[in-house]
Amino acid sequence: MSLALPVVADVAWFRVDDAGAAGTVRRAASALGARLGLSDERVGELAILAAELASNLYKHAEAGQVLLRSLRRGDDAGVGIVALDAGPGMANAELSRVDGHSTTGTLGIGLGAIGRLATSSDLYSLPGRGTVVTAEVWAAKVRGETAAVDGLSRPMSGESVSGDAWSTRLVERLQVMVCDGLGHGPLAAHASQTAVTAFREGPAGGPVAVVEHLHSNLGRTRGGALAVAEFDPDAGTLRFAGLGNIAGHLVRPGGAALERTGLVSLPGIAGHQRRTVREFTYPVEPGDLVVLHSDGVTDKWRLGEYPGLAMHTPLAIAATLLRDAGVRRDDATVVVVRVPSTSR
Repeated sequence: MSLALPVVADVAWFRVDDAGAAGTVRRAASALGARLGLSDERVGELAILAAELASNLYKHAEAGQVLLRSLRRGDDAGVGIVALDAGPGMANAELSRVDGHSTTGTLGIGLGAIGRLATSSDLYSLPGRGTVVTAEVWAAKVRGETAAVDGLSRPMSGESVSGDAWSTRLVERLQVMVCDGLGHGPLAAHASQTAVTAFREGPAGGPVAVVEHLHSNLGRTRGGALAVAEFDPDAGTLRFAGLGNIAGHLVRPGGAALERTGLVSLPGIAGHQRRTVREFTYPVEPGDLVVLHSDGVTDKWRLGEYPGLAMHTPLAIAATLLRDAGVRRDDATVVVVRVPSTSR
């Protein structure tokens, strides 16, 4: 997996509960693609893809949602789409991606078109639980490697912005930060975005030094819970430090039951109240999964309940867990890291 990490920003969530939602999603995706500088041809392909995903949710699913994301990697830009539902799911997800296959008597062209038009895509479906489809349309059509880390945030019901945020950076090693701004709405979002800026622009250092730096930068905001994970695959270690209730779990996909190990975070509110920040070290192997999430996601999830999901992209894993373990009365964020084989 590549450590050439894109800069990701969640732009907007859409509920797909009426026939007009497909048009709304299509127009929003087209506008985002044009704003990011995609060619007219790529914007047209993006519009078809977005409309197909939203239409499929309305026709076949329950509680359908679509997330649009802006993506940047160096001089290249793209639009990400995540479609998730709690519908009947698919008994044969791979067959459903073949043009002409349909379970409802329609032409069945949607998922096949997505595979052709997207720069990259992934699909995970489980009968009785629902389906997650992810797709990216980049300005350059070159298909890059799947990033080792990805995630998504969803605001609580009734809010237009999420008080949660996450970010990544490469400072000798891969570091991942998750912040849950205190409360909800714009002030919570300001706190978490302050943490993102301080994390991306701050000095190099291990998790304890980074948490201390973020704590000092959040003093004029509401503050929040935050955690920083650093991966050193050459040494086979994960270093973790946190303040407040950001949950972290280490999952080894090779295990028969996909058992998980909880990561330790200390009580406190970054920017306001803290004890001495401590760092904890855990042994990891390439391919292990680390799941970080805010308290808007319950910790009752178990990857062992989703056959084959651990082999999918970090984004598909994160979206599935957010759908099933996220709560509507709080902002919710899930970030998934697949431990890389090298530090670069």
